[in-house]
Amino acid sequence: MGRFDERTVRYEPTSVKDLLVEMKDTAELLIDLSYSAVLHGSPTVAHEVVELEHRMDVLQMRARMSLMLAARNPNEAETLAPVLGVIAAADKIADAAGDIAKIVTEEIGLPEAMRGALSAGVETLVRGTVSDDSAYAGRRLDDVDLESETGVRVIAVRRDEDWILNPGATTRLEAGDVTLLRGPEAGVADVYPELSGEPYEPDPEAEPAIDDLERAVDSIVLMKNLSELAVDLAYGSVLFDNEELAEEVSNLEIEVDALQSRFEAWTLRAAAAADDPVALRGLIHLGVATEEISDAALTITEGVLRDLDVHPVVEMAVQESDEIITRTVVGRGSRLEGTDVVDGVPATDISTSVLAIRRPDDGWLVGPDIDTTLRGGDVIISKGTRTSAEEFDALAT
Repeated sequence: MGRFDERTVRYEPTSVKDLLVEMKDTAELLIDLSYSAVLHGSPTVAHEVVELEHRMDVLQMRARMSLMLAARNPNEAETLAPVLGVIAAADKIADAAGDIAKIVTEEIGLPEAMRGALSAGVETLVRGTVSDDSAYAGRRLDDVDLESETGVRVIAVRRDEDWILNPGATTRLEAGDVTLLRGPEAGVADVYPELSGEPYEPDPEAEPAIDDLERAVDSIVLMKNLSELAVDLAYGSVLFDNEELAEEVSNLEIEVDALQSRFEAWTLRAAAAADDPVALRGLIHLGVATEEISDAALTITEGVLRDLDVHPVVEMAVQESDEIITRTVVGRGSRLEGTDVVDGVPATDISTSVLAIRRPDDGWLVGPDIDTTLRGGDVIISKGTRTSAEEFDALAT
């Protein structure tokens, strides 16, 4: 379990809707940061995971207090019960992320093959503090325009004890802000020195893996991608009361369980051929925590799968977001069949991005670098605006 914040947490009249939105954003950021801490062997990023884990403890306690006060009769208790499940699951995700970060903070370590495989599948993420003389200090993100110039995004900012999650165009960077930057390594290499006043030092190349270890590493990378997708879909299923998305979370959880079984077998085989089998301990640690994340995602969907009514507080959270996650089945003979998807972007005039594809015969394709041609029967998980989702669905039918 994550260490609870030592400061007393007292009830504050805070909107449950706002708490739920912040818990969702915090949980997703925690997953990002924990894997990045392992990928880069970065104690500083691991430290941010610990800080956010403490923040999640406070958020979930305040949310529980607010829900207890909100339940005034049996009907409201029934609709609030699934929300308690969402809160508990977010806390479980935070604990799992904290366990992943311990691979770095407690120097458990991972085989070099693990870091090499992870780095091939994710963008670079670094933590940088805005220096007093930085060209970015005192400027808004839309003024700096990092993403269009370099492809680098500021995904979060910590200012003293306060977090700015999903900073927008009007967010102003201040000297002393701790920023989390994500993007292509070439872009990060340009932005990081300008922001922090310190040189950027890329990770050294990883050593090649032995066969069984390579199979185990491939399994854990796929488990990571599927678990992250499961969390996205789980929140989407609750926010939009979408049973189809909830069922896909169940499919993902089953797949992750099966992968973990194969992963454990290959790891044990690799241990027999390793010079130092103890060095594989971190790999096992990572596998257990990753599987816990997919379990937590399934817990989030419990209310939807049981067909319990969505409480109005969740509906209010939905109304603030125009971007949604949808599940689309490609109909045979539809206009979408035969369409190419390159780097997750389908060759259509519709602004949407493909997060994953479940192919009946081949299983899951997942990640931002999906390159394939859509087939009839493919189940597509995509993200876009409500309007684009409707247009995309029309192409598939």
